[in-house]
Amino acid sequence: MEKNTQFVGQSFAFLDAVEQAGRAAELNRPVLVIGERGTGKELIAERLHHLSPRWGEPLIVMNCAALPETLIEAELFGHEQGAFTGATKTRPGRFEEADGGTLFLDELGTLSMAAQERLLRVIEYGEVTRIGASRPLRVDVRIVAATNEDLPAAAETGRFRPDLLDRLSFEVITLPPLRAREGDVAVLADHFGRRMAAEINWPQWPGFTAACAAELEGHSWPGNVRELRNVVERAVYRWDEPGRPISRITFDPFASPWKPRPLMQMATAREAGAAASPPPPSPQAPAGQEAVTDLKSAVDAYEAAIVGSALERYRYNQRATAKGLGLSYDQLRHCMKKHGLSAG
Repeated sequence: MEKNTQFVGQSFAFLDAVEQAGRAAELNRPVLVIGERGTGKELIAERLHHLSPRWGEPLIVMNCAALPETLIEAELFGHEQGAFTGATKTRPGRFEEADGGTLFLDELGTLSMAAQERLLRVIEYGEVTRIGASRPLRVDVRIVAATNEDLPAAAETGRFRPDLLDRLSFEVITLPPLRAREGDVAVLADHFGRRMAAEINWPQWPGFTAACAAELEGHSWPGNVRELRNVVERAVYRWDEPGRPISRITFDPFASPWKPRPLMQMATAREAGAAASPPPPSPQAPAGQEAVTDLKSAVDAYEAAIVGSALERYRYNQRATAKGLGLSYDQLRHCMKKHGLSAG
């Protein structure tokens, strides 16, 4: 978990979640943190620990999705020497390491049913038994768990134990996605931009142009704050004129006219081509249209009409327009310049 982190934001939805975490930190009860990827679940867990009476004890982090199912129980509860193949020495689990402190279980929804059952027993009795051991050990651990899943729905379908959900949900903190945090995109973009500018030794922070800032505000941010940070830092380090405001942003670093197509898509295209050949083009003009006497001008006019209509449909958000037309951002800009189209 990243240390020396700070909360950046001013929206009511975000500040309410932070305040809720501050109140819950003082109580020795489990807390469940729910939110989309990149919304700051790890930061909330860190806040819950450092504002609690356990702040001087260990904060142990375990990502439940990072380990195969066969090793999760050994990681959580530890094992004795010879308990299974490869167990060459006794090893304490994460519960023992967190004794007196906090155990943060990230991606809780990926735990197997067997691990959920053993976790429930630890919460109920405060005892953990290493794999291969005959006697339990007493532990004093506060659990903070995080997930981006709908655990009540998972409990209804049998993928998560309802009794474990009851034990963990003394307090539930649901973090708002970035698209719901009014005004925070500009604040976070300025924060990450200044930090990146200092890292690459720019003499000052020039900020973003108004058009660029509007693009940032108009993006849906499926990756939330983590995605925003990558987009802003990428824009700063790629900008070659630190004395001028940044006017170019790349939302999708994978976007390229040479991007390889998925293998399944290529196979489907080959099968479709083999199954049927396209009908021969008609030399006649389409019904309802006059005969074309200047093909290049007609094609240019048609292309300009399509792009102009798409720009209006996407409210002149050029990133969204390019994506909707299957173009890269640079290709769209070239097309707009070619036809003299307004940027809105």
